[in-house]
Amino acid sequence: MSSLPPLPASAPSLTAPQATFLRQPRGLATLFFTEMWERFTYYGMRSVLILFLVGASSSGGLGFDDQTASSIYGLYICATYIFALLGGWIADRLIGPQRAVIAGSVLIFAGNTLLTLGQTVPFFTGLLVIVLGVGLLKPNISAMVAQLYPEGGSRRDAGFSIFYMGISVGAVLGSFLVPLCAARYGWRAGFGLPAIGMILGLGYFLLTRSRLAEPDIPMRVSVRAWLPVIVFLLAVAGVAGLAATGRFKIEPAAISAAASWLLGLLAAGYFLYLLVFAGLAPDERRRVGVMMVLFAAYAAFYAGFEQGGASMNLFAERYTDRHLFGWSFPAGILQGATALYTILLAPVFAALWLALGRRGKDLSPPAKFAAGLGLLSSGVLVMIVASQLVVSGHKVSPAWLLFTYLLQECGDLCLSPVGLSSMTKLAPPRYVSQVMGVWFLALALGNNLAGQLSRQYDAANLESLPALFLKIFWWTLGAAILMYCLSPRLERLIKGPGQIPAP
Repeated sequence: MSSLPPLPASAPSLTAPQATFLRQPRGLATLFFTEMWERFTYYGMRSVLILFLVGASSSGGLGFDDQTASSIYGLYICATYIFALLGGWIADRLIGPQRAVIAGSVLIFAGNTLLTLGQTVPFFTGLLVIVLGVGLLKPNISAMVAQLYPEGGSRRDAGFSIFYMGISVGAVLGSFLVPLCAARYGWRAGFGLPAIGMILGLGYFLLTRSRLAEPDIPMRVSVRAWLPVIVFLLAVAGVAGLAATGRFKIEPAAISAAASWLLGLLAAGYFLYLLVFAGLAPDERRRVGVMMVLFAAYAAFYAGFEQGGASMNLFAERYTDRHLFGWSFPAGILQGATALYTILLAPVFAALWLALGRRGKDLSPPAKFAAGLGLLSSGVLVMIVASQLVVSGHKVSPAWLLFTYLLQECGDLCLSPVGLSSMTKLAPPRYVSQVMGVWFLALALGNNLAGQLSRQYDAANLESLPALFLKIFWWTLGAAILMYCLSPRLERLIKGPGQIPAP
């Protein structure tokens, strides 16, 4: 076989794309801005969702009680993570990641457009369509980032860091601009702005997708290949149709409770399969035990953390003095603080872990989880004090919420990146993709539990507010103490027998 002639000195490498976007492959810009606009859409809508659900009908809201609205909120956030598993499967087996991102963007735009109609049936249909769209887009755009770096290594880590900065920028912009738009021009305009954002993201992706590293897989068109998706969509459409016509009554609280049990049992069943039936080596089974503990801790963390969009958002709307230099700002704006803290503090925490590592004092993953849960419980403790002031008849400064979000985001930076990295390292090599899917279930379970907890707040009984935060405080503090006590044992399981954990 004859060899190919050498490339001219000026020709770019075929395996290392020319770095033109922040010293990274040009395709990263395509994915950065697409994801930025998708997160603008997602977090913008999230910042006003529960407020619209409980808003009075006379002001254009749906007029649900707090308990029903909290259940719907938790189910919606939970479903976006569950359907990410289906979206990854569709891309891998049927259409490829690029087509999945395009289809997901179209669905997100269509769903947000339905929200602008402001009526109950179109609104919930829109939520369902958005869930399907996020499920198609979210996992596959991250997979395409990895495809830009076939060599792996630190360059890929840097690329993902830049990519996740796009997520935070989109979240900040959406959380600020969408509530402002809704307050100034009404709920319909507030939901319309995310639709415009998604169109901008889709347009940029279509114009620049040629920069991406790999073409899509050939699209499969046989009915047999698509049969699971067709059956699923028909089932969803059937349930939605029965609910819309009143033949099937949906009880959000009951569905939320059932979903938590189902997610917990699915995760427990999968871990049992790994321990008993997967034929793993003893060291691998020990690490599965560690993954089970991290899964539970992650779900517990997000049950408290996601109160930011649920009970704490209602707190901001009803009990916070939102006047600033004569301007009354909308409550949803405070949701942007978390993403802003991420942008400011993520480099600080990365530098902290590196500095501790150089000194041989880096914390183990379970110890970082304990720290994250402890910081979350500290933030909830702040809200207990703030809610007691509300019970005594005072409106409180937004500084209480801002300080709470600061502590909680510090906790998230101790926990979320560490958990993602740890699960990829702990998972048996042939089960890494499946384990990452289970990690999505932890997020889904935590977010659904957040909605169930938020339901315990009753606006007619102000005493229920500090009671709710007190319950979350003990929940998260107990989890933090348990993780701290288990840390030495879990670290030994991670390292294997006969090895002494690092100090």
